[in-house]
Amino acid sequence: MRASRALLMAVLAGLVVSACAGPAAAAEEIRSSAPRGSADAAAAAKAAAALDAFATDLYRELAKKEGNLVLSPYSVAVALAMARAGAAGETAAQMDAVLYAALAGDLDAGYNALDQALATRSGKFKVGDQTLELELATANRLWGQKGFTFEQAFLDRLAASYGAGMQIVDYKAAPEASRKTINAWVEERTRGRIVDLIPQGVIDALTRLVLTNAIYLKASWLYRFGDATAAPFTLADGSSVQAQLMPLSEGLQYGRGDGYQAVQLPYAGGLAMIALVPDAGTLAAFEASLDGTKLRAIVGGLRSTRVDLWLPKFSYRTEASLKDTLGVLGMPVAFTGEADFSGITKEAPLEIADVLHQAFIAVDEKGTEAAAATAVVMRETAAPADQVELRIDRPFLYLIQDTATGAILFMGRVSDPTKS
Repeated sequence: MRASRALLMAVLAGLVVSACAGPAAAAEEIRSSAPRGSADAAAAAKAAAALDAFATDLYRELAKKEGNLVLSPYSVAVALAMARAGAAGETAAQMDAVLYAALAGDLDAGYNALDQALATRSGKFKVGDQTLELELATANRLWGQKGFTFEQAFLDRLAASYGAGMQIVDYKAAPEASRKTINAWVEERTRGRIVDLIPQGVIDALTRLVLTNAIYLKASWLYRFGDATAAPFTLADGSSVQAQLMPLSEGLQYGRGDGYQAVQLPYAGGLAMIALVPDAGTLAAFEASLDGTKLRAIVGGLRSTRVDLWLPKFSYRTEASLKDTLGVLGMPVAFTGEADFSGITKEAPLEIADVLHQAFIAVDEKGTEAAAATAVVMRETAAPADQVELRIDRPFLYLIQDTATGAILFMGRVSDPTKS
């Protein structure tokens, strides 16, 4: 267990809290009067550095399972940071370690600044004779039990730093209806890409709070790829499949290092995908060695180069439980009866029962569509100079990054582009 390098993450996140029921209340919505905090560029940069470290920790653990992988470190981190706002004692200390709070300086201020920066990215951009569009949307929402008492300081903190208000639902009387209401909100915010985030049986009569974050991206390539054609793609085991590779010859940010090549593919509007291509036969070793420092060095070492590129088309989704992963990475107390979330409520002790993540990505000649969601389930404690050629015809990693802040919004691996 490595508490100092733990993981706590990125395109939709939710936090489900369970506790004992309180008296009924008629209000349908609770809004804190706390104003949204101002955005600080320096705070955003620090939070992005913490997010890089968290992203690679989480990725390394999830990548131990074979196959395609996509996740949103940003979504997971925001969801956990909202939960951290109500944590205390050793629970808070472990969550801080996993989220690299020391790098961020102030998690709330950092993610507030990142969120407000990302809110400015969407728009239409004139590129030559084309008008290219970028859609990037994030949203936070609390769903609280009717009549249950939540700490005002917690509500104020989430309103000021995450722009999150609370909608009242009734888990005690109608848990299934509440689940469907929350899932419908997530589905709407992700343009239908994340469906049934919270499965049946997760929300029950003991649930008292759900904190949700959603992220959705639809981005056009700044440089349009040519039509894809069938070509061999060598899998990690040495076998081959016929994939659809898209050609592009352009001046791009490119780098080569010990055991890898990397290329940045810009979208219109200030985002970019970075493909990390380990040398043949070295995928597992490269993934095991990747951390936030190495990732930043790779991205910082990219230089303008003419690249003849072939990138496979791919589309798939990932669903995963992060409970065991987060425990291994350094925050086990949050999942036990020793957890301290007294900053959320004083009515009953809470612990995290599970962390569920779902993400989707599709890449083609026009651009990229991606979305993600995380549910953190908490229950009452009882219980151009040179020219190179890069043919991406083997497993590779990728990340989608906000270039201004460096924040990693999505990250993944393509093991087999023919699998959905």
